[in-house]
Amino acid sequence: MSQKIQKNMEFTNRIELTELQTAVTSIKEEIGKVVVGQQATVEYILTALLADGHILLEGVPGVAKTLMAKVLAKTIDVSFGRIQFTPDLMPADVLGTSLYNSKNTEFEFKQGPVFANIVLVDEINRAPAKTQSALFEVMEERQVTVDGTTYPMSEPFLILATQNPVEHEGTYRLPEAQLDRFLFKLNIGYPSDIEEIEILKGHHVRNRQVEAINAIRAVVDAERLAAIRNIVTQVHVGDNLFDYIVKIVATTRSHPSLFLGASPRASVALLNSCKALAALRGRDFITPDDVQELAYPVLRHRIMLTPEREMEGATADEVIKLILEKTEVPR
Repeated sequence: MSQKIQKNMEFTNRIELTELQTAVTSIKEEIGKVVVGQQATVEYILTALLADGHILLEGVPGVAKTLMAKVLAKTIDVSFGRIQFTPDLMPADVLGTSLYNSKNTEFEFKQGPVFANIVLVDEINRAPAKTQSALFEVMEERQVTVDGTTYPMSEPFLILATQNPVEHEGTYRLPEAQLDRFLFKLNIGYPSDIEEIEILKGHHVRNRQVEAINAIRAVVDAERLAAIRNIVTQVHVGDNLFDYIVKIVATTRSHPSLFLGASPRASVALLNSCKALAALRGRDFITPDDVQELAYPVLRHRIMLTPEREMEGATADEVIKLILEKTEVPR
């Protein structure tokens, strides 16, 4: 064990993590009643929840993207909204609109479905750029401005968006400015054979999935979530890890395989998510391993390959791996 890790371990128990661990365990248990497998994805979703960041879930149809979002919302005693994105969806369908009230002869603002604590945006890439722009302000500033009036969102506020990577007809590429507002992009794959057998057995016993979802109980409320998020902010970060994060993100801006590098928002996202993951795993300090692990979900949607590398079949994750291998790890 390196001297730096030993030094970091001196900070263990400096922050009381019992309440956070209890809450996270309870949420995992409830999600596990319906969602089979996907342990890593669930852990990353909870990491984003603790880090107060939005999540983009990408996977082929039928791998439980929407299910995970709905079940997570059920475990937290807050309001839940769902928006099904379609090509004809308008910004007002997301944010809301002002309607004329003939009784008092005044216009009144009717809130749209985005006014909820947890918002599921299903098939987010099916709406055009005009509708996507409706999410820019609310995702970053946690507020909506309509007709010159600003309406703040209540805390917590989390957007869970899903998209299908294989079907391109009737879909639109998400603007880079919007992708940058997602803390994580998580790729969800197929379950293993054993996990799929468990899925079949669950459907055989329950017959209807909605019954299992309705049986999920809320184990955390908004006040408790705010308290454990406050614990995450106190996680220790060594000076050398600040430097490590910046070096990784800065390299994306000059890498020959990349046309677009990550912004400073990516550095902040990597820092906050590492603190959340460390706390979730029972540590009150982050390590280089946390940074290396979370560099993929934090950066993969924030960088853009050059046309040449795309034609060669390279992926964002492959470039991130190269950057991590060439960046000196703090000792």
